[in-house]
Amino acid sequence: MNLEPPAEFAGGAPTAASVAWVEKTTPGRFEGKTVIVTGAGSGIGLATALRIAKEGGRVVVADISKDRLEALLAHHSDLDLVAVVGDISNDDDVARIVAAANGTVHGLANIAGIMDDMTPLHEVDDAVWQRVFRVNVDGLFKVSRAVIPLMLDAGSGSIVNVASEAGVRGSAAGLAYTASKHAVVGITKSSAFMYASSGLRVNAVAPGATRTNIEVSFASPLGQSRVLPQLALSPGLAEPAQLAASITFLLSDDGININGAILASDGGWSAA
Repeated sequence: MNLEPPAEFAGGAPTAASVAWVEKTTPGRFEGKTVIVTGAGSGIGLATALRIAKEGGRVVVADISKDRLEALLAHHSDLDLVAVVGDISNDDDVARIVAAANGTVHGLANIAGIMDDMTPLHEVDDAVWQRVFRVNVDGLFKVSRAVIPLMLDAGSGSIVNVASEAGVRGSAAGLAYTASKHAVVGITKSSAFMYASSGLRVNAVAPGATRTNIEVSFASPLGQSRVLPQLALSPGLAEPAQLAASITFLLSDDGININGAILASDGGWSAA
């Protein structure tokens, strides 16, 4: 999950990926390519945007936080980053994000997302349900819908969605978040099938616990008693750069023969 677990979650032993791991970029892997990254102001989105740019790509970095995007540009003025402040669930903002790509989009990383409050179905209120789906599903849908026609015209393109362990199991989060990430898995698989003959690839990564600024909160004693022990089974926290490595692999031509995959990038949590 794209989140920071609560203080009482100790996590498991360090994973193999987190021991003595140093990010190694591949020079020129995204040379001449334009990629849109949502949620680029922090966490996995920030790490992914930076990796693409360091590998030669032009990155349209989209985020709802103006301050975060300004800080990103200020700290990385040497990279080809185009910032667009916007809400991905707003059609006008989505149009501005896509327009910043100047008519050509080689890749899209749908990373923006929010967590729920770990409530089970009978305790989920309308506000939580609507807020989670507005960002995690509607936003991803709207950005993808706006980008795909450009990819179809070009006859190629790669989309990577961020799902979650909660997109493949029921024990990793509350009802709203779990349902939203199952929807992301469904969108990924349907789109991979629909556009396979058109030169587009659509895949997803399913993170486990990841060190981001999205904190877990429990609004339900039942939710906490059921989910918290399962979080403790996670093999440990991943760093955003480790997720970026998985995402950029799928986005790049290195993933040319992969379409419709839900890549578990979770340190082996899903294997348990």
